[in-house]
Amino acid sequence: MKGKWGWLRPGLYFKRWIFLGLVGLFGVIGSFVLFIEARNLPLRLRMWVYVGGSALIVLGCIAVYFAILRLYQTINSVNRPAVMGGQDARPMNDRLYQQRALMKGPRVVAIGGGTGLPTLLRGMKRFTSNITAVVTVADDGGGSGNLRSDMGIIPPGDIRNCILALADAEPVMERLFQYRFKDGALKGQSFGNLFIAAMSEVSGGFMDAIQQTSDVLAVTGRVLPVTLEDVRLCARMDDGSSVQGESAIPAYALANGARVRQVYLDKPCRALGEVLEELLKADIIVMGPGSLYTSVLPNFCVQDLCDAIRASRAVKIYACNIMTQPGETLGYKASDHVRAVLEHCGRGIVNNVLVNDNMEVPAYLLERYQKEGAALVKPDRGALEKLGVRVFGADLVDARSDTIRHSAMQLGQSVMDIYRQVRFIDSVIHHKTYGP
Repeated sequence: MKGKWGWLRPGLYFKRWIFLGLVGLFGVIGSFVLFIEARNLPLRLRMWVYVGGSALIVLGCIAVYFAILRLYQTINSVNRPAVMGGQDARPMNDRLYQQRALMKGPRVVAIGGGTGLPTLLRGMKRFTSNITAVVTVADDGGGSGNLRSDMGIIPPGDIRNCILALADAEPVMERLFQYRFKDGALKGQSFGNLFIAAMSEVSGGFMDAIQQTSDVLAVTGRVLPVTLEDVRLCARMDDGSSVQGESAIPAYALANGARVRQVYLDKPCRALGEVLEELLKADIIVMGPGSLYTSVLPNFCVQDLCDAIRASRAVKIYACNIMTQPGETLGYKASDHVRAVLEHCGRGIVNNVLVNDNMEVPAYLLERYQKEGAALVKPDRGALEKLGVRVFGADLVDARSDTIRHSAMQLGQSVMDIYRQVRFIDSVIHHKTYGP
């Protein structure tokens, strides 16, 4: 339904409140009619009519008030102006319909960090508003690392990027939060990082700062750090050495020709309670894409996280990278990525793997990556199936980009396709096993 009749389409939660208001209004009007007609009735019967009519008036007024209140809340939820910009140009009923449809979407928990997680979030928010991003806190480089050492706060860089990915803000606001100072004492620092750091001081805590920043940017879903403890990422290399520091790990590997064998945290730490709750309630858990050893696996080094994923009944998906990464996954195939996850976490963490099956990328782009030692990740399906996972392939390359990276839309669509297929397969298996 379009135009003025669009308000009558199913799922807007509009008709029910209008109907309730009309019922209440007719009840009030009917009661007054009864009062007028009851004047000629016997006294005892007239008293019963007055008592019943008065009760009907009270109930009718309550129904009208409640209907008006819910209609106002429904309209107001989509009628707020976009941050630092004008209102959405679409008709309000279209915006409301989309909002209601997204609210009915599956509960998604996305785990990772770096640039891969925000790409996934941008794709998923087109299909559901029930999104929780679980972000690594191991970053110690760049502006985030400086704020971490200067102020002793959780590094805000990856969290900032995830908030912006889920935000319903105008482009000018996104540019402001991503702006990096070019000169002076703040050179290289991001305005968004400073905003979150200042908000944590004003609001009295890092979690409050994340929530209030999310409110400012009208974020869809939630962004949570995997833990609030101050931890450092460490790695054991194949040459027997140990390296401390998220930014130092790939640098050491490149400088010494070594490979990462295992990552771990410098001290035991517990996962945020809200993270564990969201994992247990999730319909879909997506791990990756992103730097395997410095963005994805650091989350699994936090206590209780792997157990919560294993206990969850969600569809568990590992979204594999498109390109190998010098210093981390040089020469890795898709099965090598999954094997590393299983070695760190054990079985029951990954049941489904999403791989890019588009090997026909422009030659000039491949040449640029090959100069850095990177190559396309080969989707070796046979080896993956031997690891006990289902394999799903799709063309995930963003054709509009001058780099080889995931398309947010294709990534989100593929995750939803896997979710529907796995649910269907599981329902068929359950039907054959236990009957109708």
